[in-house]
Amino acid sequence: MKWLVRIGLAVVLGFVVLGCADIAPAKSGAADAYIRKTSATAVPQSKKYHKRGLVKIATIGPGGLTVNANAGPQQVVDQIIRHWQRKFDQVLPDRPDLIVVPEACDRPGGLSREKQNEYYRVRKNQIQDFFGRVARENNCYMVYSAKREMPDGTYRNSSVLLDRKGKVVGIYNKNHPTIGEIDGKILCGRDAPVFECDFGRVAFAICFDLNFDELRLKYVKSQPDLIIFSSMYHGGLMQAYWAYSCRSHFVGAIAGRSTPSEIRNPLGQVIASSTNYCDYAVAEVNLDCRLVHLQNMSAQSNWGRLKAMKKKYGPKVKITDPGLLGPVLVAGKHENISVDEMIEEFNISLWDEDMTKALAHRLKPGNMEPASPPPMNHLK
Repeated sequence: MKWLVRIGLAVVLGFVVLGCADIAPAKSGAADAYIRKTSATAVPQSKKYHKRGLVKIATIGPGGLTVNANAGPQQVVDQIIRHWQRKFDQVLPDRPDLIVVPEACDRPGGLSREKQNEYYRVRKNQIQDFFGRVARENNCYMVYSAKREMPDGTYRNSSVLLDRKGKVVGIYNKNHPTIGEIDGKILCGRDAPVFECDFGRVAFAICFDLNFDELRLKYVKSQPDLIIFSSMYHGGLMQAYWAYSCRSHFVGAIAGRSTPSEIRNPLGQVIASSTNYCDYAVAEVNLDCRLVHLQNMSAQSNWGRLKAMKKKYGPKVKITDPGLLGPVLVAGKHENISVDEMIEEFNISLWDEDMTKALAHRLKPGNMEPASPPPMNHLK
């Protein structure tokens, strides 16, 4: 088969490993005391048996297609299909598992609003069906991001996830359209679904969504393995913030060659990007990974346990330290053992577990200063 999904075997391309990125194996057996062969509590069952693995992602960020103002609506549909066939031909030789395109990927430029609406009425599902055929013929997932008309005459700005057979896995409707979109009958989506793929769990955001914590915090709670961001704007630091705060990989497909379309790891680091010459990027990423708190440098801490893990598994586990931040990204590369099983074996606590423990400890009696008395002038 041309694709591979194996729990615990993954390679991340494009990392620049800094500082103590590969933590050296322990020279003494001190940390070995913290190896735990079995545990029912260290890793939640939903995480332990959660299917994650290697996935090759292609992101494509071309500018929109401008058409002749006098072209008929079916002519425009045909032109846009040819346009996307050319773009897909750039990445299909790499045999990606997932192809991501920008927001409103089939919205033509050069038409009046009236002619554009006429185009949408003729287009119907023709371009989505074309994307589905590409998915089916190339055994990959596809994201079709476009304006969709509902039976009541209103619209949604949606990302449609298609599986390897070209069938719809699920649809995300943009939760936060702009005021202009809403005034143009695009209604706000309500839900933040997470969809199961054969390589992991996937969630979505579209363009203006990136500015709103309401949506981001839903994903902080659900922690998808990958967030797919189809957009007309980049979002700057918000991309890295979403990736890090949601503990997720993040792929952005941004319309326009001048704005990079990038793939990020859960540390927020860019691991692949389009350029001013190439409006696409392709990379294999490892979804079988966790953020772990370094803690202190003693053998009794995560630091010592990570050294013990590295000593046992060697190149089958990769530990990447971005520097300055505090957590490291631990990625499993073993054919049969997931990163969660490795972490459980060595009783290593995750970053989120340590932060939750710190907050709980802060609230214990006697650990917080007394409340300040109210100012005297409040009685006047």
